[in-house]
Amino acid sequence: MIPLALSSSLIGLNRNAFLYSMWDYSCLDGAYEVELINEIGGCVMSLADNIFINMCKDILDNGTSTEGEKVRPKWEDGSFAYTIKKFGVVNRYDLSKEFPALTLRRTAIKSCIDELLWIWQKKSSNINELNSSIWDSWADEEGSIGKAYGYQLGVKHQYKEGMMDQVDRVIYDLKNNPYSRRIMTNLYVHQDLHEMNLYPCAYSMTFNVTKKNNEDKLVLNGILNQRSNDILTANSWNVAQYSVLLHMLAQVCGYEVGELVHVIADAHIYDRHIPIIKELIERPTYDAPEFWINPDVKDFYEFKVEDFELRNYKFGPKVENIPVAI
Repeated sequence: MIPLALSSSLIGLNRNAFLYSMWDYSCLDGAYEVELINEIGGCVMSLADNIFINMCKDILDNGTSTEGEKVRPKWEDGSFAYTIKKFGVVNRYDLSKEFPALTLRRTAIKSCIDELLWIWQKKSSNINELNSSIWDSWADEEGSIGKAYGYQLGVKHQYKEGMMDQVDRVIYDLKNNPYSRRIMTNLYVHQDLHEMNLYPCAYSMTFNVTKKNNEDKLVLNGILNQRSNDILTANSWNVAQYSVLLHMLAQVCGYEVGELVHVIADAHIYDRHIPIIKELIERPTYDAPEFWINPDVKDFYEFKVEDFELRNYKFGPKVENIPVAI
C-alpha cells in the first residue's frame, strides 16, 4: 500500500505534475514507483517508461548545454550538433520483474538483437554480416567499421586456463567461478582506437552473481558502462540489447536473471531532438510486455533472432524522420 501521507500529497495531480513530483521521492525503489503510479490517478506505466521520462525531464531541466562549444558531431547539413547533457546518469532495471522495453514508442527488438548477436556472437565489425543499415555511416567501402565492437570481443588472450576471447572468458567464469569479481569485458582498447571508425559508446560489461535470501539458485546481474548515450536514438535500444544479453547468459549458465545497471557518463539530448523528446514523454504509456526466450537453447552461440519475442507489446506511434548526428 502507498503511505496515506504520500498518497494524499499526490492526489489530484495531472500526469506531468505527478511525474515531476516523483523526484521528491527518489528513495523509492522501481517497483514501488510503479505501484505508486498505478494507484494514483490510474496511470499505467512500465518501470522502463518511468525511468526514461524522469531521465529526459532531468536532462532538459538540469542539464548543461554545449551550444557554442567545440564539439565533434555534425548534422547532415554540416552544422554542429549541440546537446543538453547530464553527467553520471545511473538507471537500474530489475529484469526479474519486467523487460525494459519502452511503450512510449516501439523498441525494434528484432533489430536490437540482430546487432547484439553481430557484436557478441559473431564478433564481427563488418556491416555485411548485419541485417540493418544502422552502421552504414561509419563503414568503409568494404563494410568494415575497423577494430571496434565485435572485433575486440573476438581477439583471443592468454589466460592460465588457455587462449580465450572475452565472451568465452565470461562464459567460462560464470560456469566455473561465479563469485569472481573479475568477470567483465572491455571494448575501449587504446592501442586500437586509431583503427576504429567510431570509438565504442557502450564499452564495458561487468557481471556479478548474487543469490536471493533462502534460495539456492544464483542470480546474474550486470553493469553496462557507456561513455556516451544519445537518449533519443540509442538509450532504449541499448537497454533492451543488454537486457537480452543478461537473459541469454543466465539461461546458458543456469542462473536466474537479476538487475541491469546502466551507467552513462554523458547522457545527452541533441538540440534537434528536443521537441521530439518533449512530445514523446507526453504520450500515453502501457504495461510492460512479456519477454520470451526459447528455453531449449543452452549454447550461447546457438541463439538466433527468432529465439526471442516481446509478447502483448502495446506501444505508441513511430517517431518519423529522426535526424542523426554523425
